[in-house]
Amino acid sequence: MLELGGLFASALLAATLFPAQSEAVLAALVLGAQHDLVMLWSVATLGNVLGSVCNWCLGRYGMVWLRPRLSTAAQTRLMRLTAQYLRWGWVSLFASWVPVIGDPLTCAAGALREPLWRFSVVVTMAKGGRYALLIWAVTSVQVLVS
Repeated sequence: MLELGGLFASALLAATLFPAQSEAVLAALVLGAQHDLVMLWSVATLGNVLGSVCNWCLGRYGMVWLRPRLSTAAQTRLMRLTAQYLRWGWVSLFASWVPVIGDPLTCAAGALREPLWRFSVVVTMAKGGRYALLIWAVTSVQVLVS
């Protein structure tokens, strides 16, 4: 049970603006073969989506406070992603799983008042798909090595 809590925490933290890696934790737990794969997928996806919802809330309610405190590089990246979001709209949230751009993109979605229900659906599909692909890859390599 402690492992699932660690997976949840790493997935949640990895989806925020803080740097973290949940993929390594998930891969290690898949290789450990002590937990059901659907359970691992569910815990990782839930944690990661909730972290993205935190970003959405930060963008929606905290951007006035946050923007002056960001580094110049972070402000530039956020402005670029906001422009991308304005160009592509909610469809751009399918890239929320992509490292480096995904987290600021979810923050921009909140700042641009994307409805939380649609945000949650699209981000869950994107992040859940990434974790499903990772689990498939790890189990496939494990079978080949065995």
